[in-house]
Amino acid sequence: MTIRFQAVQKLASPRPRLAEIVFWLLPAALYFLLPFDRALVLSLMTYAIAVLGLDLVLGYAGIVSLGHAAFFGIGAYTAGLLSVHGWREPLSGLLIAGALTLAIGYLTSFLVVRGKDLTRLMVTLGICLVAYEIANRMSGVTGGVDGLSGIEMAPLLGVFEFDFFGNTAYWYAYAVLVIVFVALKFFASSPLGLSLRAIREGVNRMPALGASVNNRLQVAFTLSAGIAGIAGGLMAQTTQFVGVDSLSVTRSAEFLVMLVLGGTGRLYGAVIGTAVFVVAHDFLNDVDPVYWEFWMGVLLMAVVFFLRGGLTGGASDLARFIALKGLPISRKREPAE
Repeated sequence: MTIRFQAVQKLASPRPRLAEIVFWLLPAALYFLLPFDRALVLSLMTYAIAVLGLDLVLGYAGIVSLGHAAFFGIGAYTAGLLSVHGWREPLSGLLIAGALTLAIGYLTSFLVVRGKDLTRLMVTLGICLVAYEIANRMSGVTGGVDGLSGIEMAPLLGVFEFDFFGNTAYWYAYAVLVIVFVALKFFASSPLGLSLRAIREGVNRMPALGASVNNRLQVAFTLSAGIAGIAGGLMAQTTQFVGVDSLSVTRSAEFLVMLVLGGTGRLYGAVIGTAVFVVAHDFLNDVDPVYWEFWMGVLLMAVVFFLRGGLTGGASDLARFIALKGLPISRKREPAE
């Protein structure tokens, strides 16, 4: 008995498929279908950018980080402080926020890649704690626990005003999310992206191939920090407020939970996991405001125990199972008597 089937591609192709096009048209449809929940979808898209950056460093490079909120918060305060002091042009402010966090990520990457898993976890946690305390103590600049207010943005591209209903902010965040995702998709298929996967799967083999492991990990961590800074700057510009909690370890843990829910090493997993977490958080907080974290914990444990690779990993396994069950089976003809 012979079974013929097409091999499943493990590496995503940069060329979009129909399902991907439909997936990215969904946020545009939600703008019209959920006019009263645009703020929720807006925060979802902003967090998804930060989680995409975390997926680059965890899902591809294999570095577990509990300090991603440090770069998210630094980007947010950078964009917010620029606006407060007169620099209100959104696109340049976002690029400056990303560039600053990119530089800070590069400087801290030397500390992060030196150790192994537990050491890296502690170093990233320490970076987050230091950034949080600096922002908390510099209350004259950052606003401290009261947050940074007074942020006003100039019209986007000189035309589109940031209105009270968040129409411009919604499409602005949507465009940034798509651009970041497409850039990361091409990066994941590049030789550097593939080498990061190879490091994650077998770090001891890479030096034998003449590849510098630490240099590649530093690049991944630096890019990840820059993407988180862009997400933070976007949040500051669209909400026109920055709280010190944007630098907290709790926010870092939330980013990690979002990624685990969706599935590490899959860019769509970062977006889907963020969507599930944000929607579940909003729903559970309405149903049970006191004990919503209990139900969120149940959801996380269920996904970890029953869906290998998160929601996208589980969906991939299910699709593969269905495909195998539906394969055409050809039998050899019996010789005629």
